Amino acid sequence: MPDLFPQTVDFTPTRKAGLERLKTFIPSVGAKYRNERNFDYGPNDRSNVSALSPWIRHRLITEEEVCATVLDQYALSSTEKFIQEVMWRTYWKGWLELRPSAFDIYQADLETALDVAEANGAIRRDYHAAIEGNTGIDCFDGWAKELVETGYLHNHARMWFASIWIFTLQLNWALGADFFYRHLLDGDAASNTLSWRWVAGLQTLGKNYIARASNIRKFTNGRFSPAGLNETAQALPGEPHGKPGQLEPSRPLPSNKKAYFIFAEDDCRPEQLPLGTNEVIGGASWNLSENRSDLALGDVVASFTRGALDDANSRCSAYFGSTFSSHTGALAIDDIVQEVVLSDAQMVVAPYSPVGHARPFMMQLAANFRRNNIDFFELRRDWDTRAWPNATKGFFPFKEKIPSLLLDAGFDIKGKQKRVA
Repeated sequence: MPDLFPQTVDFTPTRKAGLERLKTFIPSVGAKYRNERNFDYGPNDRSNVSALSPWIRHRLITEEEVCATVLDQYALSSTEKFIQEVMWRTYWKGWLELRPSAFDIYQADLETALDVAEANGAIRRDYHAAIEGNTGIDCFDGWAKELVETGYLHNHARMWFASIWIFTLQLNWALGADFFYRHLLDGDAASNTLSWRWVAGLQTLGKNYIARASNIRKFTNGRFSPAGLNETAQALPGEPHGKPGQLEPSRPLPSNKKAYFIFAEDDCRPEQLPLGTNEVIGGASWNLSENRSDLALGDVVASFTRGALDDANSRCSAYFGSTFSSHTGALAIDDIVQEVVLSDAQMVVAPYSPVGHARPFMMQLAANFRRNNIDFFELRRDWDTRAWPNATKGFFPFKEKIPSLLLDAGFDIKGKQKRVA
């Protein structure tokens, strides 16, 4: 198949590649990013955006690391827009952790929408035209094909795409969120689900996002000039959110124990987590997306996920000096439990699994350990524990707390006061 969308960003699924991309983009985190971030120049020019999100989504590099690298060189005042964009991902995760029922509602809506599309020929036809890029709307079709081939879309393009999907094509929003999740390298349950809800007017009730032809022409530098967009659509009807819950406190780790370390694709830097005086005698990576008929990822995303886990396995084996095995799919639960039972481990430790596709299986795994009298501990990062409880309302109240969150993380938000391009 010809490469229709040559890219300037090398999305290699390793921590090293993510750090190299961060280093390359650092000189552009100030005025250039502030002034140009909304332009979609196309896949062959991503100089105006960091494109770090695939590595951050799998935590090959973390939000905290990105902020630390920026603020080690520059003041928050000159890099505020970039830092805020990084913090959106933290905010969305926190919002969903405090309201996990929103993800349950999405999954139920998706199941219903898939059943309706299967039963209704006209809806099924329009749905396939959309995901195959055959709607006749130039920008939408281009983005649909770009997404499937590359696994990436500019953030502004994602908003336009979602708006056209919902209000012009009048397709179910959950089907669109599912399409994005399966094909975005950076697709995570919180950012993806809640962003689609926001465009639809379900996140901030009554306030939807409208894709306008003039806006698309301007911010794609005339690459696209769509016609026939619905620019007067009203927000989808929705119910008010319930009150946010609270994070459960993490269980403190015991000391001087032999531990077995397990991690999945949501956190591929487990060696960074604090283990105290405990010894890791073995471990396993768990690719929960692999071989799941209910969550068939696109080839690009599946390959990146496998690569990220392989990279983490290699780093963990070297760091802990013990063997890390690989497992795939939900059916691997019994194999992992058996592996731990046969080891000399006194407990199992795992990075915290956030609300999303992986969490039910991690909880099932934990229950199996308990039935075998093996203690199970999830380690939540301090960054998340500090930030997530502040995601009780919209992003703007959360944004006001970003400086204090950064200070609490130990950053000097005045940086070195360098001027950045």
